[in-house]
Amino acid sequence: MLTFVVGLLYLVSGRTVRSQGATGSRFVCNAIPPGAEPGCGYDPTGNRVQSSSPMEDELRNTIIVLRETILQQKETLVSQQGTIRELNSKLARCEAAADESPQGRSRGQGSRRKEYSKNTMGDLPRDPGESIDQLGKTMQSLKGRLENLEQQSLRLPSTNVSAGSVSALTPLPPELRELLRQRLGALETQLLRKVADLEEEKSQLYNETTAHRQRTESALNSLMERITELEKSNNAFKSPEDFKVSLPLRTNYLYGRIKKSLPEMYAFTVCMWLKSSASPGIGTPFSYGVPGQANEIVLIEWGNNPIELLVNDKVAQLPLSVSDGRWHHICITWTTRDGFWEAYQDGERLGTGDNLAPWHPIKPGGVIILGQEQDIVGGRFDATQAFVGELSQFNMWDRVLRPMDIVGLANCSAYMPGNVVPWVDANVEVFGGGSKAALEICEDRASDS
Repeated sequence: MLTFVVGLLYLVSGRTVRSQGATGSRFVCNAIPPGAEPGCGYDPTGNRVQSSSPMEDELRNTIIVLRETILQQKETLVSQQGTIRELNSKLARCEAAADESPQGRSRGQGSRRKEYSKNTMGDLPRDPGESIDQLGKTMQSLKGRLENLEQQSLRLPSTNVSAGSVSALTPLPPELRELLRQRLGALETQLLRKVADLEEEKSQLYNETTAHRQRTESALNSLMERITELEKSNNAFKSPEDFKVSLPLRTNYLYGRIKKSLPEMYAFTVCMWLKSSASPGIGTPFSYGVPGQANEIVLIEWGNNPIELLVNDKVAQLPLSVSDGRWHHICITWTTRDGFWEAYQDGERLGTGDNLAPWHPIKPGGVIILGQEQDIVGGRFDATQAFVGELSQFNMWDRVLRPMDIVGLANCSAYMPGNVVPWVDANVEVFGGGSKAALEICEDRASDS
């Protein structure tokens, strides 16, 4: 420890001797002007004293240039960041406009697009074509702005490096230039993709609009036809079912036609009111023909023969008598099981039988004709088989009605329209001089009695 102290004293005394014996000069402190660089020589009046070493001047100037270059590059980066934020904002607005443009695209195409809570693209037109033009102009404008920014950024403002104010140009770092080029390419690619998407959406919107217009026109036409039918029905009759069809002559061109066809059936019940005094035989109140079998279902009284029911051209004779010129209610039931049938007149069952086209299903898609027997589907009528008289309340079900239901229909205590063919004005057409007239069958029947 003592040795360490002695050595320390020796070093201190040696430095003191050298300081005093070197030149004997003094240190003088001068004031430095505000903002001046420390370490630079100034005289007592505050004027800068030029250093005697050129190396020091060069280093000092280099430091100043580097400092100003760093500050200017920092300002440039801040400006460029603001430009990039502005471009990102513009792209977001373009995306919002593309997602909001067709409001009906509902409609099933939204999974790949974002939802926005409000319209941020108020300055763009709603029409896709105008949007494409506007985006094209915006793309060109952004491209030009970025190119100008790149050109301006390649050179920074000049820096005074000497008393003669000589301009020195400092290039932008290569990394930043490459970043700007990549950003410009990415923005251009995004805008071109948006334009392509808008073109595709415009085409799809046009196709959807055309299809929607066609569907709307078809629905409107159907609605107008229905309204016309209802207006005719309401003008002619109190209720759509309160009417009759009159076929006064025995011809091959006077008939009615049911607009509805039949489904495939394994049983049926057909009921109607009819009035006839024709002789001999009342003719054919109705017939149902299908392709390949014109006599799928026929009810006929021809000449002096009794009333017959035909199913698939198989015949059963019915014990009915209705040619007295008064209204009668008749119902016929049939089921494919064993070909069992029943015949009712005025609510009373007058006959039954079986083995009438057993296990044969009634074929669908045929034509129901009132007043004529069909030799081909919907035509080739025979005047000798034509019905002469009046018909009303022709209803058909795809099941066998209960006896109590048939009694209720016959005595007017129940109203039960057919579930396959209901009797309504809109379902019945007349041709060849046939006519439809208002009729409340229960009141008219009571007056006949």
